[in-house]
Amino acid sequence: MIRSDKTAREIFEEVWANPARAAFGFGEKMAIVNVDPQKAYTRPDLFPKTGYITDPRQMEHIDGISKAARAKGLPVVWTHVAYMENGADAGVWGTRTDTPDSLQNIKYGSERHAFDDRLSIHQDVDAVYTKRMPSAFFETPLQSFLVWHKVDTVVVTGGSTSGCVRATAVDSLSRGYRTIVPIECVADKHESYHYANLTDLHLKYADVVTVQEVYAAIEEYPG
Repeated sequence: MIRSDKTAREIFEEVWANPARAAFGFGEKMAIVNVDPQKAYTRPDLFPKTGYITDPRQMEHIDGISKAARAKGLPVVWTHVAYMENGADAGVWGTRTDTPDSLQNIKYGSERHAFDDRLSIHQDVDAVYTKRMPSAFFETPLQSFLVWHKVDTVVVTGGSTSGCVRATAVDSLSRGYRTIVPIECVADKHESYHYANLTDLHLKYADVVTVQEVYAAIEEYPG
């Protein structure tokens, strides 16, 4: 194991600037998969124990690439987490804590379950799924939705970088998708978790890119 006195951010920036492997790149058709941009996580002013901000423009960037993709007829997917009133469907994941701010206490229809108000979600054309585990693929219709739309590239946004974004990205690659993570569109509670996981994703499972690269790829799509 290599040891270093560098911060997680410094290590990421070094790896990002000097890629050791070829990029997966964008394929023929992408989908934007926005993982849990819900108030429980995006609004620390409302929910200080669970909310977090990395890039203050994260919601703007997520909304922007989603709008651009939608305008080109590309699939846009939104997920958010919620559980039954008694938490009975939280599984073993919900057994670690039992406080008013804990995972299993995000109830269906609650403010913590609601998407951030800064997002423009078009439920007439966007796919919206409630999930109960980290990956957006787990026990949701996402895989069949992507297959139906002949998608080969998945752009993952949301939070947290070290949790549900990472789980979704790993599952995406495991299912054969080119996987893209725009750095301005993901967030975590602490920069060490955020950058350590961006490093790992970039080295193994995804292309970590700028949001402008996603915009450029969308613009090239014929529609």
